[in-house]
Amino acid sequence: MKFQVERDILADAVAWTARALPARPAVPVLAGMHLAAAQQLTLSTFDYEVSAQASVPVITDEEGTVLVSGRLLAEIVRSLPARPVEMGTEGTRTTLRCGSAIFTLMTLPDDEYPTLPGMPPEAGSVGADTLASAISQVAIAAGRDDTLPALTGIRMEIAGDSVTLVATDRYRLAVRELHWEPAKPDMSAAVLVPARVLVDAARSLTTAAEVTIALTVPGDDGAQGEGIIGFDGAGRQTTTRLLGGEYPRYQTLLPSEFNAVAELPAAPFAEAVKRVALVAERNTPVRLAFSAGELMLEAGAGDEAQAVETLEASFDGEDLQIAFNPQYLLDGLSAIDSDMARVSFTTPTRPAVITGKPAGHNSPDYRYVLMPIRSAG
Repeated sequence: MKFQVERDILADAVAWTARALPARPAVPVLAGMHLAAAQQLTLSTFDYEVSAQASVPVITDEEGTVLVSGRLLAEIVRSLPARPVEMGTEGTRTTLRCGSAIFTLMTLPDDEYPTLPGMPPEAGSVGADTLASAISQVAIAAGRDDTLPALTGIRMEIAGDSVTLVATDRYRLAVRELHWEPAKPDMSAAVLVPARVLVDAARSLTTAAEVTIALTVPGDDGAQGEGIIGFDGAGRQTTTRLLGGEYPRYQTLLPSEFNAVAELPAAPFAEAVKRVALVAERNTPVRLAFSAGELMLEAGAGDEAQAVETLEASFDGEDLQIAFNPQYLLDGLSAIDSDMARVSFTTPTRPAVITGKPAGHNSPDYRYVLMPIRSAG
């Protein structure tokens, strides 16, 4: 194998593909990055769960494949000067030349590397920026406890031209609805995708204008196991296995009626929460007291440091006091796509719903449901 490629093109593709390298590979070859040079250069990584593949234009003098240490290759390419790169393989060694720099890498056994899963059938497509924004909004609520694997995923519900993304860690719930172009108008599916992989894939595919989503659900055409989902855009592909397990019936947590609603500018609200939370000890809440035209934030009590701040706020309802985990509250305020934050309440012991201020009579496409801390006093 022998090819030439521009340094920036190679560095970008190597860095993107290296994302899927396992931190602790089960077998040594999984630490490798597979390079296949033909009419273009295809770089691949796979850890039996997540695969990543990038294709870039190169000048190929001799077609072939090679497997080299992925992390080492990524570090080398990142450090190269802005000059054309030549790579060639001879026997068990691969030589990389760039300017006056020459690196020699030992190859890994190519024939022991697992075959990457093929892309599932196309399910539909969506704007890359829209997908990345929607996933970032819901991923903040995904669980991080691996003993509850279903909660570490983002639930993706497909119904025709609508996709609903859902994540919860039992303390908060994020729901985002978006439109896409389905491959079949009557398409319907509900799958659970690892949140970490979904966030990484969406963020890294924003160089494309549009992302194609491919999907195989267990039972489709005899598919077994958990199923697989793939994302394709700008010459890059990534796949991951779907998560199994029952997902909570989150619809019951979405109140349909409210007894009180507050509206206030999101940025000053978030800044005030940050300031007041400075005196909140770990796992202690920030207390919010809403009344006509005003919000008072408090933290700390007794012999501890204390903080109080008052903001102007539009408030419709009877005076209400409620308490939240300050970081969870800030996560929700940072996720809404609006200058104004609307907080809707039923009772001080029931979840509150944070949204942006909807335009006209439209219902908001993003909702962040936050459980209060009941020992607020």
